Formats: sequence, structure tokens, C-alpha cells
Amino acid sequence: MKSSLFRSAEAALRRASSPSASSQLLRRSYSVESKPDRKVAVLGAAGGIGQPLSLLMKLNPLVSSLSLYDIAGTPGVAADVSHINTRSQVAGYVGDDQLGEALEGADLVIIPAGVPRKPGMTRDDLFNINAGIVKSLCAAISKYCPNALVNMISNPVNSTVPIAAEVFKKAGTYDEKKLFGVTTLDVVRAKTFYAGKANVPVDEVNVPVVGGHAGITILPLFSQATPKSNNLSDEIIVALTKRTQDGGTEVVEAKAGKGSATLSMAYAGAVFADACLKGLNGVPDVVECSFVQSTIVPDLPFFASKVKLGKNGVEEVLGLGPLSDYEKQGLENLKSELKASIEKGIKFAAQS
Repeated sequence: MKSSLFRSAEAALRRASSPSASSQLLRRSYSVESKPDRKVAVLGAAGGIGQPLSLLMKLNPLVSSLSLYDIAGTPGVAADVSHINTRSQVAGYVGDDQLGEALEGADLVIIPAGVPRKPGMTRDDLFNINAGIVKSLCAAISKYCPNALVNMISNPVNSTVPIAAEVFKKAGTYDEKKLFGVTTLDVVRAKTFYAGKANVPVDEVNVPVVGGHAGITILPLFSQATPKSNNLSDEIIVALTKRTQDGGTEVVEAKAGKGSATLSMAYAGAVFADACLKGLNGVPDVVECSFVQSTIVPDLPFFASKVKLGKNGVEEVLGLGPLSDYEKQGLENLKSELKASIEKGIKFAAQS
């Protein structure tokens, strides 16, 4: 089922030439007046992911206030996005002096800040730069909006989420139910690739993706994919798994040094943010995969699996369900790398 965000976007495009588009956009499918006010802050809003993500969040009728922050460029992005005739009021903030104002009162903070991957770079290569950025932003979150849900997009997510947790613990504001690593792009890719091979409508596909958010730590559970397909050989499943794991590299190489997965990541980030907002608003049975504090796998204090979202963030971390033999082996194979990435983040956070 499509989210309210993207039904809204489609409706906007269909009615773009209508003289009454302004009133129809939000009123035909939604009773905006009954929705609670929700402030969403995007940190890194002027970047490759941040700009399209800001656009998509502006289209979301659940957002009443959209706060866009970056170290440069945000006044222009905010001015541009603010002209779109949807519910939310937009404000742009730039530089350290304005970070507190950008965050104050936020219900949801989305963090795509940091440098992108380039050809030949692994997510670990990003670590030293992005880890420091995440650490400083999370310190500000703990001060100005300690009760906000935090959606971490900045890579390497397997390490930046543990960094955020340690920063919040040090500040005395950590709530494991409110910190999420956004792994939705792995799910989006798995759905797309599966639909192509299984010859089923992509908008009907669901594929859980568990583990982490880098390379072999990404484990799509195609044995649990729906609609079921009986015509996929073991070789095809292996190929689909490998392509899902290497999806980011596929885009980096296709862009030939001029970028990484920004547009699809913005889409995935907006999908997950929409789910979080629905949970906050009390919509029942909202389930998405996310990298969260978990006891699902021993010795891995953070793990991506299906999570039920509610008014306080994580309502329930769901189990893995039945795994195929191939998936069981994949789970064993990812453990050491994921554990090392988690420990790397914790160690970084403890250094200062």
C-alpha cells in the first residue's frame, strides 16, 4: 500500500494544471485539520540527499513545520521549497549559531548530513568525517529536542547509530525507542529487484531486510517475500541478494564519480519518516525495517529487523521469522563485520 506522502505527491502532479489545486491537494484525500502539528527538522538539508528529501517532506501532509538546516545553502533551499502549496511552513537555518533554533520543538529529526561515497570508497572510508559530524549534531539534539525521534541516514549507519546512542547516554537523554538507523533503501531495492525477477507488481511487494546497512551485513529475506514466487531458482536468489547488498556501489559506479545514491535514498528516507509520523499520530500497525537497539541476535546490540512503530517510537522489535538455509548462513556471515562496526562507533564516541 502506498503511503500518504506519495499518494499526495501523485495527486499534486495530476492536478498541477487545475486552478483549484491549492485547495484540492490536501483536502480531497486528507482531513489536515484533524492532524496534530508536527515539526520535522532535516540536518544536512542542502546536500545531495537533503534537498530531494526536503522536497518530499514538504509534500507530506503530516508535517506542519519543516526546519531545514545545513552549514551553508539552506536559505536558498528553504525559499525554494517554501513556495510549494502544501501544509507545512518552512524555515531555513545555517551554521552552528542557528542549529538550536532549527531543532527546538522538533518531533522528528532526520540526519542525512555528511559527505557522500565516491568511487572506490567503502562506508568505512566515510567514518572519520561523518562520525564527527554526527557526534556534534546529536549533542545538539540532546540539548534542544531530547524527546524527538531521530532518523539516522548518515553513513556508515552501522557505526553512526551507536555513536548517537553513546552521545545521548552521556547527555542523559538516551531513549532506545527513539533512535533509528534508516535502512529503508535496502528494502526499496529488494522490492524493486524481486518484482523484476518474479514478474509481480512492484507496489504489491514486501521484502524484509535485516542485519545492517553495508555490504554483507545487508540480508534481504527473500524467502519471506510477498507475493510468493515459485519460479525463482537458488541462483536467482543469490544474485538478488548480491545486487541488494551492492546497490549503493552500483549507483556510485554508474554516476562515474559524480555522486552516490541520493534520489533513491531521499525517497527511502521520506518513506521511513512518514511511517514514524504515522506512528507518533497513533496510526495502528505501522511496521518498517530499521536498525535499532535490539536483542534479536546475541552479541549484536544494534540490528535491523521489522519494527512496529507507535506514539513513543519503537513499540516492538519483531523477530526474524523463519529463515532459509541460505539466509541462516548469511546471518552467520554478517555477524563479525556488523559487531566490529558497532564497536567502532562506540569507541569513537568514548574518545572525547
